[in-house]
Order: sequence, then C-alpha cells, then structure tokens
Amino acid sequence: MSPFLIRSVTTFLTAIFLLLTLTVRAGASENPAILPVIANETDVRPPVVLDDFEDLSGWRVTTSPGARLEIAQDAGLTGRAMRLDFEFEDGAGYVVARKAFPLRLPGNFAFRFQMRGDAPRSDVEFKLIDSRQSVWWFKRRDYDFPGDWQPTTIKKRHLGLAWGPGGTMDDVVMVEFALSAGTLGKGSVWIDDLTFEAREPASDYLLTPTVRASTMVEGQPPEAVLDADPATSWRSGALAEEQWLSLDFLKSREYGGLVIDWDADDYATDYQAQVSDDGERWRTVYTVREGNGRRDYLYLHDAESRYLRLNLRHSSRGRGYGIGRVQVQSYEFSASPNRFFEAIAHDAPRGYYPRYFQGEQGYWTVVGAGGGDSEEALLSEDGALEVNRGGFTIEPFLFTDGHLITWADVEPAQSLAEDYLPIPTVRWEHQNFWLGVTAFAAGKPGESALYARYRVENLSAETRHIILFLTVRPFQVNPPWQSLNMVGGVSPIRELDYADQLVRVTPSGKQIAVFNAPDRFRAASFDQGLLINSLAEGKLPDRPRVIDDSFGYASGALEYGWDLRPGEARAVYLQIPFHAAAPFPAFAKKRGAGGDGVPAETDTAEQVERLLDKTRRDWAARLDRVGLELPPVAQPLAHSIKSNLAYIFINRDGPALQPGSRAYARSWIRDGALTSAALLGMGYTEEVRQFLQWYATYQFPDGKAPCCVDTRGADPTVEHDSHGQLIYAVMEYYRYTRDVGFLREMWPYVVKAADYIETLRQQRLTETYLNLESCAYCGLVPESISHEGYANKPRHSYWDNFFILRGLKDAATMAAILGEEQQAKRFAAIRDAFRKDLYASIRTTMQLRHIDYIPGAVELGDFDPTSTTVALDPGGELGLLPQPALDRTFERYAEFFRKRRAEQTWRAYTPYEWRVVGAMVRLGFRDLALEALAFFFEGQRPAAWNQWAEVVWRDPRTPRFIGDMPHTWVGSDFIRAARSLFVYEREADQALVIGAGIPAAWVENTEGVTIRRMPTWHGTLNFRMAMNGPDTLRMQLAGDVTVPPGRIILHSPLNRPIRAMTVNSQPVTTFTANTATIDQFPAEVELRY
Repeated sequence: MSPFLIRSVTTFLTAIFLLLTLTVRAGASENPAILPVIANETDVRPPVVLDDFEDLSGWRVTTSPGARLEIAQDAGLTGRAMRLDFEFEDGAGYVVARKAFPLRLPGNFAFRFQMRGDAPRSDVEFKLIDSRQSVWWFKRRDYDFPGDWQPTTIKKRHLGLAWGPGGTMDDVVMVEFALSAGTLGKGSVWIDDLTFEAREPASDYLLTPTVRASTMVEGQPPEAVLDADPATSWRSGALAEEQWLSLDFLKSREYGGLVIDWDADDYATDYQAQVSDDGERWRTVYTVREGNGRRDYLYLHDAESRYLRLNLRHSSRGRGYGIGRVQVQSYEFSASPNRFFEAIAHDAPRGYYPRYFQGEQGYWTVVGAGGGDSEEALLSEDGALEVNRGGFTIEPFLFTDGHLITWADVEPAQSLAEDYLPIPTVRWEHQNFWLGVTAFAAGKPGESALYARYRVENLSAETRHIILFLTVRPFQVNPPWQSLNMVGGVSPIRELDYADQLVRVTPSGKQIAVFNAPDRFRAASFDQGLLINSLAEGKLPDRPRVIDDSFGYASGALEYGWDLRPGEARAVYLQIPFHAAAPFPAFAKKRGAGGDGVPAETDTAEQVERLLDKTRRDWAARLDRVGLELPPVAQPLAHSIKSNLAYIFINRDGPALQPGSRAYARSWIRDGALTSAALLGMGYTEEVRQFLQWYATYQFPDGKAPCCVDTRGADPTVEHDSHGQLIYAVMEYYRYTRDVGFLREMWPYVVKAADYIETLRQQRLTETYLNLESCAYCGLVPESISHEGYANKPRHSYWDNFFILRGLKDAATMAAILGEEQQAKRFAAIRDAFRKDLYASIRTTMQLRHIDYIPGAVELGDFDPTSTTVALDPGGELGLLPQPALDRTFERYAEFFRKRRAEQTWRAYTPYEWRVVGAMVRLGFRDLALEALAFFFEGQRPAAWNQWAEVVWRDPRTPRFIGDMPHTWVGSDFIRAARSLFVYEREADQALVIGAGIPAAWVENTEGVTIRRMPTWHGTLNFRMAMNGPDTLRMQLAGDVTVPPGRIILHSPLNRPIRAMTVNSQPVTTFTANTATIDQFPAEVELRY
C-alpha cells in the first residue's frame, strides 16, 4: 500500500480502542468546525437517552504515553455531567473516554450531546465502533472549546470511515470521545445529555413551499420567487422600511443555504435569515449588513426547520424590496466553507476562482529562505501566492480592453531562476502583453520575509491602458482535498486595512508592505459583494477597509493602472514578513524630516532587484557542493538534483528534516534517515549532524526510536523500522565524515536502540513461536504498521526487518570503531542470528505462499518491490539475498512497469518508485533503470519546477490528494537513485562502483560526463568520462579516494564488449566485457572496444 494513503491528520489515534492498537493515517471526511444550525433541538421522534451522566459507570479511559485523563462528575446543563480532566505532558498524545453502547442503527439517525470546555485548542473526535471493528468518526480540528454549554448534533452523514473494513453503518458496540494534543498543557471538557434518535430516511425535498410576505405589489406576488422565470419577481410595498418574506416547507426540512437574486435597484442592504419550527418563535441564523444586491449567497450550515424567513430591515433606495428568485439549497451546499465556495465558483466564469473550486487539480511549489526557517510560502502554477501555511493568497488579475484577464484566459508558463534555483516565476502570455509573477524569500531564520514581483509588459505595437489588480483573497493555494494534518481551500479573512503602504490582514496578523504606491486599495466583506464581480467591470468596491466580516471571508485589492507604450514594462514589488521579528527593509520605510515619502519607484526596484540577485547567488553557491556537467539531454537530471536539494533545505525547520511544508510539516526518522543519506551523498553534512543530534534526544527511555517528532514531542506510534533507521543514519554520517567524536556522542542512543531491538526480537523467540511447524515469524521484530503500508492492520513487514538488520550491522561496526569490544561481540552475534532468522523467514514465507519473489510481509506474501529495494540500499544485502528470488522480484516489477506504461490504464502511482531505479542499477539492469527514469520524469508537475508530489495521477487534473509538493522524501529518493547512476558503494565486497547507470548517449561526444567533488565512503571523487574517437572511452579519476578492499569497479556505458584496457598508460587485464577493475588512484583509464 502506498504511504500517501496512510499518513494521517494526527497521530493520537494510536491504540485508541482495544480492538486496534495503532495510529491510523487515513484520510476521512472532513467535518466543518461550525456548529450545525438547528431550529429546535427536539424532533418529532423522541430521542433515546444513552447517558445523562448521573452515573459514570461503564466509562473507561485510554491514553497515549505522556498523556493523562481522569473522569469525574460535575454540575451539568441538567443535573450532573461527565468531566474529562486531561493533561498532555509530552508528545503527540491523545486521551479517550469510551463506553459500550450496543445499538442497532436505523437507516438515518443522529446523536446529540451538550459540551463545554476550559481547555487549550485540540482536535476533538466523536467515534462509533461497530461489530466488524470499523471505526466511524466525526472530527473537529483545532477546536476552540466554548465556555458555555453548546449543543452538538452528529447526523449519520457527518460520520466518515476512519479505518476498518467499512461497509454499511448498521450497528454500534462502543462510543468514544477523543482529544488529541494541539499544544501541551491541561484542561477540562464537560459532556452532558448524550442522546440518540432515529430519523426519517434521508430523501430529496419534493414539496412546494408556501410563500408569504408582509406586503406585495399587484402582479408581483411572493410565490414568484420560487420560479426561474427572470420576468417574474416579488415586490414589496414601498412605505414600510421593514418587510419580510417567509417560506413554509410544510414539514421539517434540512437545507444548507440560500441563493437570492435581488432587484437591480431595490434590494436589502441589511437583513436577517431566520428559522422557526412553529412560525411564531424565530431565531436569527444569518445577518447581512451593507449588502450590495445582485446575487447573495447565504451559508446556513446544516440548517433544519419548517419555516424560513427573510427579515428585511433596510432598503437600498428606501422604496421597498424586489426579489427575482430565492433558491433553497441542499445541505451539501454548506457542508463546509469549501463546498460553499465551490457552489459560488460553479456560477462564475472559469478563472474567477482557484482551479480547485472548478474540480481541477492545481500544482504549486514552495518558496522559502532555507537555512532551517520555519515558514514557507506556496506559489501556484497560475500565479497565486499563499503567504504562509494555511494563509491567504495574493492573486493577480489584469483588466484591459474592457475585459478581465484571469489564469483561465492564458496558458500560464512556469520557470525557475537559472532553471534550477528555488526562485519560481509564473508567466502569463497574452496576445498584447505578458505578466510575470516571481517569488523569493530572504533573511535569517526567524527574521525572513517573502518577496513578490509582478511585472507587466506591453507586447503590442500601440499604447495600451492596462490595470493590474493584486487581490488579497481568503483562499489557500492548497486545495480542499489536501486534508492531512490541515485542510486546504478557504482561509478566513475578517479584517482588511490599508495605510502607510501596508495592508494589514486579520486574523493572520500578516502585513503586506507595498513598495509601489497603488492608485487605490479597496476591500469588501463577503456580504458586501463578491470582489471578483467588481473586478470583472474594471471597478473596485467603495470601501477602503473591512472592520469586521462576521462570516470571515473578506477580500481586497490593490489597483495599478498604466498607459504602457509599446515594449514598455512596469513592476510592482511586495514584501510579506514571515515572522513578527522580520524587519521591513530600510527602503520600504517612510523617511523622516527633510525626506518625506517613500523612495522613488526606481530606487525601490533597484534595491529589490539587488536583493533578488543576491538571493540567486546565495542559492547557486549553496547548491554547488557537487559539480554535475552533463550533456544537454541530461540537464533536467542535473537541474532536478539541485532543485530538490534546495527544496529539502526549504522544508527543513530548524534542525528538523521534514518531507513537506503543509500536510507533512513533521519530522519522521524514516524520511529523515533517507533524506540524510541523500544529503551526505551530495556533500551536505552539517544539516544531517544537526538533525540527528536533535532527533535522538526524543528517544524513549526503553530505547524505542520515535517514528515521528513535531512541536508536541515524540509520537508514540509503533513503527519498528524506526530503531534501525536511527542507527543507520548515525553510521551513514560517519561513513562520509569519519567523525569519531560524533560517533562517540551518539553511541549511548545507538546502544539503547540496539538493545530495544533485541527485546523486540525475543518476543518472537518464545516457545509459542519456536514450537510452530513452520515459523516465519521466529526471530523477527513484532508486527507494526511499518512504512505505513499496513496501517489497517499491523504486519510482520520485511521493510521493518531489513532496516533492523541494517541497524544491527551498523551498531556492531560502530562498537568496533569505538573500541567497545564486548559490545562489538554482542551486537555482531545478534546481527548474525537475526540475519539467519530473517532469511529463513523469507524462504518459509515464499514456500507457504507459493511465490517466487521476495514478499512484503509474512502474513500476506504481498508483492512490494518498492519496499524490497531497501534490502539493497540502504540495506547493503546485495550478494546475500536469495538471488533467484531477488531477480524475480525486479523482473516481475519490470513486467508490471512496461505493461503499465504501454496500456496507459493506470490511475496513479507514488514516486517512491524512484528507489527501484537505484535497485535496477545495482542489479545491472541499466536499460530498465533509464527507462523508469524517463517515465518518472514525466511525473514532474509542472515540469519546469523540477519537483514531484507524493502522488502522481495519470490525468494531471484529477482532483485528488497528492501529498505535499514538493515532497522531499520523494525528492531524496530521486537524488539517491540519480547518484547511483554515477557512483555507489557496494557493501558486500567493499567496492566503489562508477558509471553503472550512465548511458552511451551521454559520453558519445567530446564533452561527455564530468562529476566534481562527489563524496563517497572512501573519499572525494572527481571523474570525467568521454569518448576519444569511435572505439576508445577515456576516463580521468581524481580526488582523495582511498582504493577500497573491493577496488574501483568501472562500468562501461557502451553496449559493446571491452577489448583492451590501460590504467595510467599501462595495459592491464582486470576487465570483463562490461566492467573494468581499477586498483590505482588517481588514474587515467582507457577502455578500447
């Protein structure tokens, strides 16, 4: 199973229920944090009281390590309530209160309870567990607990499958309330009056409401608002300021909102939407202030009532009200704010809203300063700039010749500075102009800022008036289906203000420094009218600020109008500090006496351009540790290596190596260990050292290595690959640096991890296992969710055990290096015994499952070649694994790969398959490795940004989860695979292998391939490989490599047999048809064909 399907929104689900003791990282339906609108809490069917909490018997507690929960009685809304007192002391913890409630569920139902809290913001879950061990949940992320009692209603449609076999939701055996740590600390949550009610089966509303009004004009009755005829409408009397229009649905009805089309002249600027179940007592559920008519969209989340009334309080002209149509929307309309804006976008021209509201996948890249800074921006392929995680966007629009130009009216083209530096540009090209959006970040960690340049040029032969609108919009770049650990889509804006060339945005607290004074800035709350509709007319709203948008989705725009002569260009520069400590540059500040005002635009432009140029030079220098001089056909490979190194640095937060900046803004030892290997192989050691020194301190007292660490601390989820990965990363650092001092510093952590591995191993060496006739489990570590491929049910994964072997090998080697003789003997004995048991297990599983390949897990005998690759790299077991099974594993992969590529019926893949490229190189399947390399390069989106998402869909516009982008664990797998084309270390015979993946086309010219400053386990390698005439390959080897015991193995790039060989002008015979063995360094080598 692909890891992208598993990584979860949180990790507190670990061991949450007696039936399942694991963290589930699976996407579930995202439930909005806005309380449902209920007109009357009582339904026609009396609810069943499940628990009034007058007696707390039956409630049980489950907690993660580092978390505590106590249940107590306290005063409730009615009588007594259950109080949950909790404390999160360390790590990504969770607490759970659960009780058995055997229930048969009808076709439709609802649970209700009252809740209040005095607690830090946390994720809150209500869960049902059925008799098939399926877990269904309703989840509120980052919930801000109300201080007063608030009703919560959870209907069947609110519940999504968290994990388990699924199927129909027809029974319940257990109910759970769960909290996970948003932050460390303590608090209390009160719950009262838990009830259950059967509801009428969900069905479409087919009745025709009765419509009434306070007044009407003859021939324009209130019922006209229900028809779609634009020629009919309701019009009120003109005398009374306050009027009303009501709908009687004739029965209680669920709905999600309204779409109101107003009269062009006479509309309500202030009004209320009210609900009632008896037509007498009304409750206001939505209020509009300062409306602008046209079409209004009312968000009525999960509303339910018999009656609905528009209470009209103020008319635009004081002459009454006119409504052409009122459309009552289904509950899906406001299932979430994202669904609401999707409905709005559906009514608008394509391009007025982000792609994702049109049901299209969009792509983006990350923008950051690197150096361990904790904040990053995203730039979309269409030019929208998300200023920080979950933040608003700055989106450009152009208005010219009476038309609004959006991303949908052009073909946006993407690029990077110098084709590889992490300074992205999006360029709109139109017949008469182009717009370029360039983003970059600069500054020290904690003081960095985001910069954006918007450059417009007139391409036509005549002077043109062009307006650039830079809009501040309540939308992220991340789409809504990016829903792990956060939710993409909307991003609330409640206040917008502009003064002193600063745009202030609330609640984010962000400020936008505007270096070029605009013609004007205007803003509007959501209810004051959709800003995009004004832009479509080349206009802006009248208001210079939004003070309070109660709905929370305000927007604003900076306007720049120019008469551009042919070929003339103008640019606008913005700065958005990532941190409160980030200083505004001196050239953006007001000057004092004698120099009032901001500098001239030319001064501003020059200074920002100088900063941009410095940023380019800084990145170019930082990414030049290894020199890659490749022929033009291979330049995308060289550029992608450097770009992905940069993305690793940008995603890095402090010492933490993280695979992403949004969904995966956490640090896994699995990702971190393999990313560390990629960095070390390309000459970066300090980042790895800092990561390991930081991560190791989170090791549990018993020696367990945490799978993951974030701001809350260590994640307690059981993933048994972690312990070997920690040891491996420490030793890999030593292999490249020979830093014995660091090895000694990390030795206590290594000993604890190795000892913990032995305690795990012994759990599968008990008599229960040893007495089995065929024990495929014996001597392995216990089951876990492994590389998250077995999250639904933990398995005895060979991925885990290959990493365990890697760790034991390295622990024994480290002990010998450090002179720890007794430990060296002990760990070597454990290593040898474990290897024997591991290979016996593989053979047994193959026999029991009747398979001829290396399986993924004991229980399944599944085919998982991407997992098996770790046995080769970093496992180093090539030459020791059962060779026929190993060959068959990758032969079968080759069959699958070629069939997939030929038939083009695949839906998606994860680019973790890059590991297979490295495996193929090591197995001598160069042609297949290069074929796979070419295929995976097709998965870069967009190609010019040299990056991969975690998931690649065949149809690039498929609106599905793609993980973070760029995903730098995937990027590190690519870097490791790409490096193996040029050089890799073969552990079995201690050989240094060069050129095993270089194709003939790369050397069949005088330039050939040149690699400079490539770190290896045996020293720094420089080499140049090129043809010298039609039948001679010349290679120069230089650097400080010490020839290893297995010597240097040079692979011929040509598909022709080697006939002769010289080393340093002397003929030698240590060659085969395809390889040459070299025992001198430096060396001038010639291969003759």
